[in-house]
Amino acid sequence: MNLGRYVFAQVVDFVPRYLFNKIVSKYKGDFHAKELNSYGQLLHLLFGQLTGCSSLHEICLCLLAHSDILYHLGIRKTVRISSLARANEKRDYHIFEELGLNLIQSVRPLYAKTAITDVCVDNVLYALDSTTISTSIKLAAWALGKYSKGAVKMHALLDLRGSIPAQIHISDGKWHDSNMLELITYEPGAIYTADKAYVDLEQMWRMNLAGAFFVMRPKNNMKFEVVRVLNGDDKPSAIRSDYIVRLVVTKSKKLYPGELRLVKALDPDSGEIITFVTNNFDFPAIEIANIYRHRWDIEVFFKWIKQNICIKRLWGYSENAVKTHLWVAVCAYLLLAKIKHDYNSSYSVTEIASLIRLSALEKVPLRKLLSKPSESINSNQNVKEPTLFDSL
Repeated sequence: MNLGRYVFAQVVDFVPRYLFNKIVSKYKGDFHAKELNSYGQLLHLLFGQLTGCSSLHEICLCLLAHSDILYHLGIRKTVRISSLARANEKRDYHIFEELGLNLIQSVRPLYAKTAITDVCVDNVLYALDSTTISTSIKLAAWALGKYSKGAVKMHALLDLRGSIPAQIHISDGKWHDSNMLELITYEPGAIYTADKAYVDLEQMWRMNLAGAFFVMRPKNNMKFEVVRVLNGDDKPSAIRSDYIVRLVVTKSKKLYPGELRLVKALDPDSGEIITFVTNNFDFPAIEIANIYRHRWDIEVFFKWIKQNICIKRLWGYSENAVKTHLWVAVCAYLLLAKIKHDYNSSYSVTEIASLIRLSALEKVPLRKLLSKPSESINSNQNVKEPTLFDSL
């Protein structure tokens, strides 16, 4: 009897197959492929990501144990661990990178109107940061990190409306965070927020010339002179000071010849006075503080990625294998975000990931799985049923 389709197969429907085939043709990804083609590799890795497998061995073991339903999962056949590992090592990671970039282009607009708590402006709002994944320098000689250790960095430019990555870059551990600024094409009117590691006066001036805004923490050794005071006694209680300033050091003035705005605000949680520097002179000072506070959303994004998408333990150690692994992880996150929007689910992406992980091999309509039970159903569970002794 046909009881419906498996949850994993329904998730795979959200992969743009026609587009993926064009990308594979572009990079000749299936040239001389015998056991495992590009799409089969993608499905194996997505299965590992969505079901929480921690290694290639677990992926192949699980699929082999369910070999009788592979066709219904959309997988033609399972392969040996060596074949999957070889595909990760040899098949061009740009195939999965380009799929991820296309998913970014299709998913980001879905969340473009998402409101951000305590932020009233309509500008596009980005947060910039990176996360480090430790690895063995002996196994991944290309991934040099600090102190002679191995490390891989994932740099992300996150659109805070929906927490959708707008740009991803994967590098070795020694690649400095501020280098990411050189790869960004700044959008006029957009706001970029980042921590002290991204303070690069030359790039900040380029951002200013492009008509974009930045909200950052100044480095401790940056020296300013006050040009004038803004808002005087009318500023909110959380704002300690609001100045127009100019850089003092000659080299700094050459790199950033314009004026800056320096805002000092009280952090209500820690009681600490936090200083921000920006090139926006129109927003209220409290809005500047609230914008920077949402920079922490990217930390939540990286934490979610590490906890819910399998990247803590790498599924290969060559540069190609690592980038394939990480880009498929990004694709899995974007597919979950697209599913959440298309099904108008009230669950968070984290909850959707948990539901799919636990139900991937069950036959249940995905829309039903991602719909919260109504309050009437929940309330009926608390009704006390009459017993034999109630009339006594």
